[in-house]
Amino acid sequence: MRQGRLTKTVAVSVLLLMLMCLVLGAAGVGANPEVVGSDLGIPGKLGQAIAEAPVGTGQGEINPDAPRGFLGVPGAPQVNLIAAFLWAIWVGWVFSTVGAFGGIMAGVGHMTVFGLGPYAKSFKETAPTVNKLLTDSIRVSNQFLVGLSAFVSSLNYFRMGRLVWPLGLALGLGSIVGAVAIPWLTGGKITFSQYQGWFGLFVFLVGAVLLYETTPHGQASKKAAKDAANAFEKSVKEKGDTVDRGVKVTKFSVSRVEFTFCGVEFGFNPIWPILGGIVIAAISSFIGVGGGFLYVPFLTSIVGLPMFIVAGTSALTVFISMCASITAYIKLAGAGVYWSLIGIELIGIFIGSIVGPRTQKYIPEIWLKRLFVVLAIYVGLGYFSKGFFGQAWVPM
Repeated sequence: MRQGRLTKTVAVSVLLLMLMCLVLGAAGVGANPEVVGSDLGIPGKLGQAIAEAPVGTGQGEINPDAPRGFLGVPGAPQVNLIAAFLWAIWVGWVFSTVGAFGGIMAGVGHMTVFGLGPYAKSFKETAPTVNKLLTDSIRVSNQFLVGLSAFVSSLNYFRMGRLVWPLGLALGLGSIVGAVAIPWLTGGKITFSQYQGWFGLFVFLVGAVLLYETTPHGQASKKAAKDAANAFEKSVKEKGDTVDRGVKVTKFSVSRVEFTFCGVEFGFNPIWPILGGIVIAAISSFIGVGGGFLYVPFLTSIVGLPMFIVAGTSALTVFISMCASITAYIKLAGAGVYWSLIGIELIGIFIGSIVGPRTQKYIPEIWLKRLFVVLAIYVGLGYFSKGFFGQAWVPM
């Protein structure tokens, strides 16, 4: 009798022990989640991070058998290259008509339209390194588009004699420091939520600048700059003497640079543009945009240049800083680049940059900027709230 009871007790105990093991196993207590264990042929730091990510079909997990998407990661968003091409044309058009908002539209495309942001964010808890490396890839993807637009603008302004190359190089020298420092300091360390929140704040700032430019005072300053530029171009056409009428450097030294434009003399100490370039490039490199809207007030207020030669000079600086930042993100931070996407987007940017100036005359600039002010408020509020508070305060 006792032996029977003992047998039953042992059997029940074993069953209870097995049940406990099943419960604990299902809850994941005391168990290590299965990881991919292989880089799946994905190069660099991202491949190493993928190997340590959990296997599965859920959010924040890697399914090695899933179709490959962004950066060759299984299960990542598969960006439609035709849609990317059309979006890039739109971004190039914005670059060539409004300016600073083009970089924002590039970021909106990569984060929201193509779904790369939510995908990166899904790894915040399960594979933080994957989250951060995908965020770096989004940042560097934005900068490719900004860099090409700045390059095209620089060539156009140089041809028109409205680019102060010594000043652009001084700003560019400082921008290299800032553009390299940020990927070195923050590469692989910034989560997508942090980036999204700061991006939202940046959009608010750009919106404030655009809003100012729609005010009577802002319109007056823009009108004066346009009138001066038109007068210069008319003078060149009539007299055919671009050397004397355009930017002409008369003195170039470590402590002082002097030049003339339309017969008027200007000068500056190179140390200020170098310092300004460091700070502005650091901000723009972190956000993943060009920073042209910061260079413009710096060149007009601090350096004291007339507005109609500022745009070309800032474009050269943006191009230099973007080249430095892109290189640093790839080489120092190990950011991956989805070359097929970038290649098709660069073609779209080029087309949009050509179309923009030809269509701009049909759309009143003030209404165009007011439209983008509304977009800046909406996008900025959405990204700020979603990044820092985890939930968008507007539908996104």
